[in-house]
Amino acid sequence: MKKFLLVITVISLFWSQSPVSARTLSHPPIPEETPGIEKVAIVVLKDARNEQRIKKMIDQNPDLQIRHTFNQAFNGFSVIGKQSALQSLQKIESVSSVSPVNTYHVHSDDNIKLIGGIKARGYYDRDNQRLTGKGVKVGVIDTGIDYNHPDLRRSYGGGHDLVDNDKDPMETKAARGQGTLHGTHVAGIIAANGRIQGVAPEATIIAYRALGPGGSGTTEQVIAAIEQAIKDKVDVLNLSLGNNVNGPDLPISMALNKAVEKGITAVTSSGNSGPNIWTVGSPGTASKAISVGASTPTMKVPFLNIGGREIRLDLLQGSKDWEFDRSYELIDGGLGHPEELKNAEGKMVLVERGELTFTDKAVHAMEAGAEGIIIFNNTQGRFFGNLDSGVPIPAAALSKEEGEELKRDINEGRHLARTNIIEERDILADFSSRGPVTSTWEIKPDVVAPGVAINSTIPGGYLPLQGTSMAAPHVAGACAILKQAHPEWGPEQIKAALMNTAKLLRNTDGETYRTYEQGAGRIQLDKALRAETLVLPASLQFGKFQIADRLHEHSSFITIENISEKTQTYSFSAPYKEQGINWEIPMAFQLNPGDKKKVEIKMSADPTLLKKKIHDGYLLMKAGAESIRIPYLYVLEEPDYPRVMGFGLGKGDKPGTYRYEVYLPGGAEEFGIAMFDSESLRFMGFLDWKRNAGKGQLLQEIPADKLPGPGLYLAKVFAKKAGKEDWIETYLFVRPDGQLGDPDPSANNRTTRSK
Repeated sequence: MKKFLLVITVISLFWSQSPVSARTLSHPPIPEETPGIEKVAIVVLKDARNEQRIKKMIDQNPDLQIRHTFNQAFNGFSVIGKQSALQSLQKIESVSSVSPVNTYHVHSDDNIKLIGGIKARGYYDRDNQRLTGKGVKVGVIDTGIDYNHPDLRRSYGGGHDLVDNDKDPMETKAARGQGTLHGTHVAGIIAANGRIQGVAPEATIIAYRALGPGGSGTTEQVIAAIEQAIKDKVDVLNLSLGNNVNGPDLPISMALNKAVEKGITAVTSSGNSGPNIWTVGSPGTASKAISVGASTPTMKVPFLNIGGREIRLDLLQGSKDWEFDRSYELIDGGLGHPEELKNAEGKMVLVERGELTFTDKAVHAMEAGAEGIIIFNNTQGRFFGNLDSGVPIPAAALSKEEGEELKRDINEGRHLARTNIIEERDILADFSSRGPVTSTWEIKPDVVAPGVAINSTIPGGYLPLQGTSMAAPHVAGACAILKQAHPEWGPEQIKAALMNTAKLLRNTDGETYRTYEQGAGRIQLDKALRAETLVLPASLQFGKFQIADRLHEHSSFITIENISEKTQTYSFSAPYKEQGINWEIPMAFQLNPGDKKKVEIKMSADPTLLKKKIHDGYLLMKAGAESIRIPYLYVLEEPDYPRVMGFGLGKGDKPGTYRYEVYLPGGAEEFGIAMFDSESLRFMGFLDWKRNAGKGQLLQEIPADKLPGPGLYLAKVFAKKAGKEDWIETYLFVRPDGQLGDPDPSANNRTTRSK
């Protein structure tokens, strides 16, 4: 049984990729399906009291069949059936939502010291008792775990396989399909206890294999894993997975919020789609979970100096260090084919990404006698890659813009380049996804943690990987340590302790990152353990202001709790004065040990005087000798979030039909799919077009006769709202038989933002 599903990725970066697989595709390949193919959907009920009536109705429908019932993460079930039958469920008053099942893929040596100043002796609580995570259960929803690894044997406490439906969550081995290693790496960061040590080496890992061969799984499997984790009463739950849909209302985000309500501290990756704003994906958008971005541990970063200009190089994972003590000539090596590298002996080679894997390019450069290779991107922005095997020359990456600038230098006769090594740490990784969250305008990520060049366990050994997948388990391990130190704390207290004590990070220009880039900052576990005050919630959202409202007033309430053994004095400082904004903050007050107080933060705004679309900053509270910074955010009108995302296209249920799905975060005043000839860019008509499309996921079937004649076409999927238009551009190939096929692999698929 085949299903058309939206692709979601595990949040890590470690594969050497060909140019096609390396691109962010606007839609998955067109699946070869038979007419009437069945789909799977998640049905969420408004009220559990109607569950039996709905089930009875489904039992009487031959086109529908219940697969799983959910009553822990939320009230509902998964259903398989024809699309038309699934759509009929949306008309039932007691059904809250019907969402298609999505597919999920698997999202330095001083990283653990960096998050908490840990010494060889470990962490200790106020009573001088050593903290190792002992007695704390950490669930890991991922690709499984190699529980035979010598560093994980003592930490492994059992698990469940939601892919094969058994109790053996072993990582997929190559013999069973495309092998995986992601879950074992994540588990090692949390609780390795052997040659390497995790953050909480004596925590108990409960493994939930929800992602199968190749690191792929579905919403259904992930929600089933969350359900099982709730039943198993884990204390902490790590999900290093996600998609690129920035919306708070996907079923997996809702399920994760429910898990938090039931006492589980949920930690999830924010995504690897940075550095642009609005790139955080679900479930990193879950309001009650701790969403984690990636920062760098201490790293020696090479900078290329050419023509008096310094350019930062990103080493590929598996590369040897880029250390040169003299200048070398830099040449243009094209795409890295052997015939393009005939003059590479003793030189550095600049090549463009595409056609060959990173490893192939590096091997060709090495065989040609090159000293090193620099690969620049073939799409906008930077990238992070991995070498499949050891190559005896260093390999580094550049953005498309920097690479093209270097090519111009070479063409203009500036050939000599030398290397400077600069030590960096606590810089946000470019790939780390940024917020805010659409619709709710919440700050995400909540915190950041090291996620670059993180060495951990994999089946059969160890490997450094990078991604927000590696950042999240640092936080999950920290949560386990805090839970051991404070067994009475719930998820909100643990989250607050980490956020209240986080370190604000600055970029290379010395400017503090925005709240929606780093949340409260990089976690500092040692300070969280010594916290004497908790502020809950740990961040504030003031919502959206409309220019039509001459004066907009908003109040937020926070609770201050004195968890020290002495009386504390608390006072607030208003944020930096901004035209059009006035603050009312509480007067100074005292709290005795164990006392708490709820206070109101008021803000009034004249939207006509506001200049920016997104306003954010940090509210400072003095708590005795401590300073606690509380991130806040508010937006004006409809800010510049992507109006369209998550487009996919496949065959429909009925013969001669196709079905597309797309996510519209705020709905659209106008939505359409415009078709253009790929060569002349001549407009060929609309595949679909409509006004006032609703907010959220849009599902629509279209007849095949609306397709143009055979050929390769550029499809522009666009949405307009509040004077802004965004679109996704993707290539569609119509075969001679009138059916859709895979586009030409050399075609670029890209998302474009209006300016």
